[in-house]
Amino acid sequence: MFHAGFKPISSQRARRPYHCSGMLPILLYSVPLGPCLCTETHAPAPHRNSVTMAKMIVQQPQPFVVATDSNQWSTGICACTEDMANCCFAFWCFPCFACKTSRDYGECLCLPLLDSFGLIPPITLSMRVSMRQRYGILGSICNDCLYSFFCGPCVWCQMSREMKVRLQPITLVNARAK
Repeated sequence: MFHAGFKPISSQRARRPYHCSGMLPILLYSVPLGPCLCTETHAPAPHRNSVTMAKMIVQQPQPFVVATDSNQWSTGICACTEDMANCCFAFWCFPCFACKTSRDYGECLCLPLLDSFGLIPPITLSMRVSMRQRYGILGSICNDCLYSFFCGPCVWCQMSREMKVRLQPITLVNARAK
């Protein structure tokens, strides 16, 4: 079995000193070393057997995020009809829907269950403010308080829709010009 760039050396050649042939004997194979450094007069060893290593440049694709550049909510507070599945889920089992939305946002699953403590639901308010800050949505804490107090389920539906719009999966398309 021969390896790339190596050649078997004959028994006569193996008896000669390796520095005269420019080859280093390693077991039964010789490795090119370059020109001979001995004091004898002879032609340098040919380099046709030397291993040529091509410089390989590897460039990894860089991740990119497609962001919605809008500084407004993508849907209104009462636009539940745009996502009927989530609207029905929030209507029939609001605590489960709020917990699911909280988990999807990256927060603790049971965090919305703490909303029952306090006049203004603190978790709904803080999640809405956090989402506005994360996505660069304009608004005020006053509006967030009013929406959280009077329209809690609608606020959670709006936040769920916003996450769907802002975190759409990226699809790479290979378009070639003809």
